[in-house]
This record gives sequence, C-alpha cells and structure tokens, in this order.
Amino acid sequence: MRQIALVGFLQAQNCTTIPAAWRHPEARLDFTSPDYFRHIGRVLERGCFDLGFFDDRLAMPDMYAGDHTHTVENGIRCVKMDPTAVLMTLGMATERLGLGATYSTTYYQPFHVARLFSTMDHMTEGRAAWNVVTSVNDNEARNMGLEAAVGHDERYDRADEFMEVVHGHWDTWEDDALVLDKESGLFARGDRVHRLDHRGEQFLSRGPFTVPRTPQGHPVVIQAGQSGRGQRFAARWGELLFVANATIERGKAVYESVRAEAERIGRDPDQMRITNLVFPVVGRTLSEAEDKKAAYDELPKDIDELSLLSEGLNFDFSTKGLDEPFTDAELEGLSGIQAIRDRVVQHSGNPHPTVRDFMRVTSRASLNHAVVGGPIELADHLEEWFSEPACDGFVIGGSYTPGTFEDFVGLVVPELQRRGLFRTEYSGSTLRDHLGLDVPATGAWKL
Repeated sequence: MRQIALVGFLQAQNCTTIPAAWRHPEARLDFTSPDYFRHIGRVLERGCFDLGFFDDRLAMPDMYAGDHTHTVENGIRCVKMDPTAVLMTLGMATERLGLGATYSTTYYQPFHVARLFSTMDHMTEGRAAWNVVTSVNDNEARNMGLEAAVGHDERYDRADEFMEVVHGHWDTWEDDALVLDKESGLFARGDRVHRLDHRGEQFLSRGPFTVPRTPQGHPVVIQAGQSGRGQRFAARWGELLFVANATIERGKAVYESVRAEAERIGRDPDQMRITNLVFPVVGRTLSEAEDKKAAYDELPKDIDELSLLSEGLNFDFSTKGLDEPFTDAELEGLSGIQAIRDRVVQHSGNPHPTVRDFMRVTSRASLNHAVVGGPIELADHLEEWFSEPACDGFVIGGSYTPGTFEDFVGLVVPELQRRGLFRTEYSGSTLRDHLGLDVPATGAWKL
C-alpha cells in the first residue's frame, strides 16, 4: 500500500531556512552543540520519518549591498557548518532514521564525493543520502577559488558527467568481491574490483575505488532541480526529489511531467519519490495554530527577504527600489535559481515584476505559504496532495527548531497513522527500505 514519505528539512546553521527562526521565543540557540542535533534526530526517529537531510550553501548570504554586516547582525543564515560532520552526529544518536547531506558538483571532485558518501553509508549501516546541488551564486564561487559562478546550463552539464563518475566508482566493487578468508589468505576477489578509467570532457578519474559496495548498493540520491534543465537532471539522477510547489495544480503538473521525463529516458518512475516542501504551523486546535502563526509573523524583517533573494538569484536587490520593475535584460541575467524567477513571473501575472513582487511571491524569509491548523487540518492537507497525487510525500520545514518537529511528530503523525497514510514503525533498517526503493544493480544508472 502506498504511504506518505516524510523528510525533515534540516540546516547546520543558526536558524532554519527562515532567518527569523532563531528569534522565536522557544527556539534553542545551542546550534553549535551536538546535543541540539541529537535531539532533533531522536524526535524525527520517534516520528518514524524516512530521513532528515541538511541543506547547505558555501557562503553566507552577503550579496545584498555587497556586505556581510547585515547578515551577521540579523542572523540571516550566517553560521554554516559542514553538514556531513553534523549528519554523523545524528547518525550516532539514531538507529533507523535516514541521513542526507548536501554536496556540490561544482566545487568538489567526484572521487572525493563518492568516497565520502559511501563511507557514510557504511558507518550508518545503509542510511545515507546525497543531496546533489550545482551551487548558485558568485559568493560561493569566491569562497571556492573562482571569481563568479559557472553558468546555469554549464553547471548541469558538468553535474551530469560528475554523476557518471560517482556512480561509476560506486559500481566498481561487485557485491561478492569481499571474501575475508583468513585461512586461505584471500581478502577480496581481484577480478571483482575494477578500475573506472574515466576520461571525459570535465573529469579524469582512474580508480580503483577504495570503498566496497555499501549496504544500499549506493546512497540514495536527492535532487531538487526545478528549472527546465534542472528537472531533466532530476529525472535522470534523482531518487528522492525535493520540490516546492505552492498550489496543488502546480504540484500535479510537476509530478506528472517529472515522472513522464523519467519514463521517456528509460527509468522506472516508481523508483523515485517526489516530496513537496511544507512549512506546518501546528496547534492542538485550528485557533491555537492561527495564534502561533500571527505571533510568528511579527518576527521576520524585510532585510531577511531581500538578503535571501539576492543570494538565491545572484543579484544585488539593493540596486532597485521596492516598486521598480525588472527589465527583460535584468530578468534574463538572474543566474541563480531560475525557478524562483519563473515562479514570480507566473504567479505575479507581471512580465516585469517589481522587487515587492519577488518578496510577496517567494516569501523566502516568511511563512506566507505555511499550512496552519490542528492535526485534522494538517492531515487533510497532506492527504489531499498525496491522494491526487501531487507528490509522494513531504519535506517538513521548520519555522523554528526543535518545536516545529516536536509539534508535527506529537500531533500530526498520529493522525496520519490513524488514517493508514503513514507507518507506525520502521519495517526495515535502510533508507531504501523506508522509501520502498530497490537496491540498484551495478550499471543500472547507464541509460
């Protein structure tokens, strides 16, 4: 029976994706302590979540006005720790929860990423996932040795070859390569371990790979590409897809198009899970939840929104007035997350949206698209999207931590379980078990 997938959307930083999160009266501020993350992991596992995964960027959002002072003073995602190190803290505090972390294909080498996530899969006994990103803005590039970000489509061309190299290394140890026979002295079968010898346009990578095949065959691949080029990349490589659709009509259209593209290129669309981002504000009753939302709406600042728009679209929003429209040339030049630009043009109904339109439609620093209610209202919303279907599950974003996850697990999960939409206990030990994804055969990624 098809059941909802639940993903905790985590950050190795001082707030959630919403900068105001750290200002919430009940937010924990010990975000540099292991206990903070151990607690979140245990809450998610108590709620039988499929996984928690860490979003990441390689720079603080300091593009607005070309200065980081506003970022630091307002706590706008200014702390960014390495997500893989933090993920292992969750791994040691949990036994079943899947664990995902973000790593960029633009600024690292495929062998390094392949080894890192294979090792994590072994150390977590089959619970690891890699969230593949191409990175979006110039300030990340400047931290990583370049003057400017690589062009959008060029990043994805590089990422396609990057994925070929990573999967190639993951497949070079066959399932029966290890022998470990002390009596005969045979450690592993030499003819079951292969060199990759990849020579492509972007990468040279020889091998042999140094990590045996993992409990999952290879870690689960998370992908969030939402532009046209990004969706094609996601359809080819993604196993757990992260989307952010504001309406159920848009969700259904994306769900159908991504699955159709996967089938067109020879993938089984049932071997991917499409999960939509939700920011729940949960109370014991609808009235209590509405009061919580009203109180939260006092916390965000305009500078939060402008800073995150500048970061996400690789454009300094301080150079335009709030009601000044973007020109065609400026819109074409927004080189960051192009899906943001496209969504603003579509939902504003304005082919030349203003800065205020961008702030209103995207709500990157506020809770304008939150789902507000008690357990019944939240479960009704999730059930509708899941049943249409507009998605296979949900990425639960926090308005503050750990309270959002505690409320969701304590109030909403039991209602989903009562309706038979969500598991009451884990039935397997690996992330692929939770998601209902097959262990991939070696070479299965070659389309």
